[in-house]
Parts: sequence; C-alpha cells; structure tokens
Amino acid sequence: MDLLVRNGRLVDPARNIDTVTDLVIRAGKIRAIGAANVSGIPAFDATGFIVAPGFFDIHVHLREPGTEEAETIATGGSAAVAGGFTAIAAMPNTYPPNDNPSITHYIVSEARRSSPARVFPIGTITKAQKGETLAEIGEMFEAGIVGVSDDGKPVMDGQLFRRALEYAQMFDIPVIQHCEDLNLSKGGVMHEGMYSTRLGLKGIPAAAEETMVSRDLILSDMTGGKYHIAHLSTRRSVQMVRDAKGRGLRVSAEVTPHHFTLTDAAVADYDTNAKMSPPLRSADDVAAVLEGIRDGTIDAIASDHAPHHINLKMLEFDRAPFGITGLETAVGLALTRLQLPIRRLIELFSTNAQKIMKVAPWGLFEGSDADLTVLDLNRAWTFDVHQS
Repeated sequence: MDLLVRNGRLVDPARNIDTVTDLVIRAGKIRAIGAANVSGIPAFDATGFIVAPGFFDIHVHLREPGTEEAETIATGGSAAVAGGFTAIAAMPNTYPPNDNPSITHYIVSEARRSSPARVFPIGTITKAQKGETLAEIGEMFEAGIVGVSDDGKPVMDGQLFRRALEYAQMFDIPVIQHCEDLNLSKGGVMHEGMYSTRLGLKGIPAAAEETMVSRDLILSDMTGGKYHIAHLSTRRSVQMVRDAKGRGLRVSAEVTPHHFTLTDAAVADYDTNAKMSPPLRSADDVAAVLEGIRDGTIDAIASDHAPHHINLKMLEFDRAPFGITGLETAVGLALTRLQLPIRRLIELFSTNAQKIMKVAPWGLFEGSDADLTVLDLNRAWTFDVHQS
C-alpha cells in the first residue's frame, strides 16, 4: 500500500512526537515523516485529525477454533478495525485451547488469511487450562505466542504459577493472570454488595480478586517474572499495583471500559449484558480505577471482547455466560468517559500495550509497519449493535 497522509497531527508518546506534518507510506512501511512533496500516490487529507501508532487491544476472545457461531478470527478482526484497532491479542480459551504449537500455527495462519487486523496469539499457562502441568510454552513461543494466560481459569497452585513466572522469563513474555480465588468466588454471578443482596444473586467479593493479586505480586517479586494483571477491577487491587510499581516490580495492569464506565447497579434489572468476569464493581471501585488510569498506575485499556451467541445471553441471569463485546466501543467509551490528554490515551491503547506483549514495536518512525489509527475528535458517532 502506498499513501501520503497529509497535514495530520502525529502523536507518538514512545518517541516524544507531537507535531502537525505529513507521513509517506510505501509498500506498507513508513518511509518518511515531514513536509512531503510526493506525487503519483493516493493522498489522505488528515487536517484536524490525530494520527497515532495503531491501537492494540491486548485482551480479545476470538472463539476460533471451536465456537465460531459466536465469533471467528475474520469477524473479530473486522470488529477490531471498525473500533480503531490495527492489532489484537487473542486469548487462548478456544476449543481446543491454544496450549500447543499446532493451535498457535492455526491461529497465525488463519489470521493472515482472513483478518484485516493483525492477530497475536496468547498461549495457555497450563495444559488444557487445567492448572496442573505447564503447557508447551517454549514451542508455542516459537510458533508465535506473545504471552501466556489461562484466561478465565486462574492458576490456583502457587508453586505452579511460580514456575510459570520463572520459565516465561526465558522468552521475555508476560504471564497474564485473571485474578480470582475460586474458593471465594464459587457460585457467584455478580459483585457482592448491596445490589446482589437486593436481587437475591450470589455475589463475588472484591477479596476474590485481591487475595490473588496479593499472592501473585509476592511471587513476581520473588522470581523477577514479567507479570501482567488482566481486567483489574477493585480499589485495593489498584493500590497494590501502585505500591508494587513503587518497589520496582515487573508488573503491569489493564482495565476495561466497562469497569471504568459501569457499576454493579447496571445489573439491577437482571440484564445479562451486564454479567461479566470480573463483575461490575461498586462506585468506589470505579472511582479507584479512574484514579489508576489518570495517575499512571494502569498501563493499558483492553476491551476483554467476549462475544456469545445471543441465545446464551437470553438465558436466566444465573445461567447466562459471563462476557460482553467491546472491540467496537472501547475507544469511543474511553474518549467520552475519561477526557484524557490524547498522549495518555495513545499510551493506554497503543504504545504501552506494545511494551506489555512480546511484539516487534510499531509507531511513527521510518521503517515501521504503517499500522496507524486516525482519530477525528470533533465527530460524534453512534454505535448500532444491529450493524456490528
């Protein structure tokens, strides 16, 4: 692809760039940045627009292989591009799970064939996500994984998680944890609090997340491992990450738009679209997440895009699956809710996300892949679920 991007405001926090100028793309690579006198290639007038390194959603469920009726690599990639993302990291909870290089190879090859967004696979920590034996991490790394996680099945065995942190250091990949003590959350379907009591639904206490965050931070300190916390959701968790960073631990954390936009009050009419894991928390927790975003404790915003067939979401609240879609709404919600400086927003959606995962960096520099996200901050738009 050849393209002249003319007169855009180029912003790349990783390279301290914030300037209005031109950008020349040839054969899919950035070849020049600066006032350009180029002819013979298409031109895009970016006057008034933000031109940023392509946004990277590091927490996406593509459902392929196994449950393609909910999402495929192709449809997930299309949703990503529609939402402003040029790259996504695919969580491993497929059927079968991505716990061996054969599945990794399949995801990589199918993404190249059918997805308009780049797809970086994440492998499991343990075989079949059973939390018993480490998966073939080295072989999966050679096949293309950029991190490991057992996703919604937290590794309860502390010794096994310690070994994962140690082993993953050989490849400089993050060990990503869904922090939830299953003994505390068992049977829960929403946040434990006033609304769960009022609705007669079994709650999941904030402590279910916080006790595992605490344990894992100790293990990260012990091993020096690269530890990433998925979808952080409580005040105490945010504070523990803040303290750990102050001590120099190799820890990073992401939050989702739904956890800084909605509270557990959204469940008041038993709306299964508000059933997710971790659950929507209290207003105080939401305030703490917002503080963490603004003071730099939080490294990235990720959608945790988790589609399900509509028939499953129409079940009773207790029986409906956890999960909400988010690829097409994450950037819009962040722009609307957070009102952050554009530099900080780009860190959260792009440059920090690249640092967390084991990927070759892209950005506004000569020779980079021309992965760009263009933002028009003056244009309002409406998300129509029926056209997603």
